[in-house]
Amino acid sequence: MALQWLILSYVVAAEVVIAVVLTLPYPMLVKKRVVSLVSLILQPAASIVAFAGFQLLDLYWKNEHRLMCSSEVCTATERDRYEKSIYKAQRNVVLCAAGILLYWCIFRICKYNKDLEHLEELEKRCKTE
Repeated sequence: MALQWLILSYVVAAEVVIAVVLTLPYPMLVKKRVVSLVSLILQPAASIVAFAGFQLLDLYWKNEHRLMCSSEVCTATERDRYEKSIYKAQRNVVLCAAGILLYWCIFRICKYNKDLEHLEELEKRCKTE
């Protein structure tokens, strides 16, 4: 069951790298190439949003149906196991939210750069006329 979280953490790490690469100051030609390359990757990478969403639903369902260990009947080991599972679930929620948020940020950065390029082309056309 940990494979899905490993995959999601690698995807989030890759999204962080892509977001950093997109926000670094480059010469305009390099920036256009990087944005076009990332834009080609964005459409197939949209599946991460659905994957993270389903993982969030799974975490919610597991949280609603989790056995509570808050009475004096629980042993120390059971209480530790319960708290550890809560911490893991919270970490996984943050991981899913980060995956979705980073995808959205990358999408908006690419859209912003494409709009900027389009406006520069319009400015060039207006100046030549």
